Amino acid sequence: MEDPVEARADDSEDLYDVAAWEPRTALDRLAVTVHRGGRRLARWAVYVLGFVIFLAILAGGAGAVILRNPFVLGLVVLSVVPAGLLALYVYRTDVTTKEPPTLLAATFVLAILFAGFAAVVNGRLGDLQALGPIGVILFFYLVVGPGEELVKMLAVRLYAYRDDRFDSVVDGAVYGAVAGLGFATIENVLYITQNLQGSGALITAATVDIVAQFSETVDEGSQITAVRSLAGPGHVIYSAFAGYYLGLAKFNRENAVPIIIKGIIIAAFIHATYNTLAGIVPGLVGLVVPGVPALVVFFGFVVVYAGLFFAILYRKLQRYRRAYERAHDDADPGEMDPELTEFDADA
Repeated sequence: MEDPVEARADDSEDLYDVAAWEPRTALDRLAVTVHRGGRRLARWAVYVLGFVIFLAILAGGAGAVILRNPFVLGLVVLSVVPAGLLALYVYRTDVTTKEPPTLLAATFVLAILFAGFAAVVNGRLGDLQALGPIGVILFFYLVVGPGEELVKMLAVRLYAYRDDRFDSVVDGAVYGAVAGLGFATIENVLYITQNLQGSGALITAATVDIVAQFSETVDEGSQITAVRSLAGPGHVIYSAFAGYYLGLAKFNRENAVPIIIKGIIIAAFIHATYNTLAGIVPGLVGLVVPGVPALVVFFGFVVVYAGLFFAILYRKLQRYRRAYERAHDDADPGEMDPELTEFDADA
């Protein structure tokens, strides 16, 4: 879109500071520098605030639990294995250049740090649940779903998204999946440590009997670890959806904001619906089929629900793959250079 003066002007006419602008003077350059510096400062402020909240969360109990009983870390690792395998699958479906480990690691760490933002918001607005079942549902759809998905996308948007190596739409799904893995990891740390604190299993931390400490930790933490291992893949799926649309936005700048909003709405809706149904379906199944262990019912529900949306995500990723392969097949020799792996690029 152009100003009428610029649209009708001769190319030789200088319209600087009339209907066009570019940095020419020292003041212009100062304005550009202030703008860039302000954006950089704001970005680092988010990093620092996320790190401070993360430290506060650890100091609130999780860090002490892990220091007193390092076997808890083993339970955390076990709890994120399914989510990790799912994120690995999304990574391997990337038919373009494979993403560099540095960007993947940064996204994972930022998702862990920024998870504290969601924890603060969830805590502040948790009183909605006091309104009864309607309040709980509103809490899931208006607070938990949108808040957690926004936080995970922030972990992608502030770093990997800005890098030139984020060079295809499907990269968004990869980084989104990694952000979901990071979020699931810190969430599992909190759930498992809080559960162990509440059960009193940490009384063995001071004993010299390492075998007994390990055995008691596993006994007390096995159920919550199993539950969290089922919940983790959901975070990967939700944020892979949102990440895909973040990637689509990067290459469609004119509609970037609506595209990102669409991705967040999709991810938040799937997330909130899972949270809502997870508290309803097992109880209903228990009434219809009494005697079935609650963990078995929950496992079945998660497999069906996550499997459904994973199938949709799979179709979306495969559709991109087919379009990418057609683009290469239709290109004239030399028109499209073959994609290099990161190892080829470094060679």
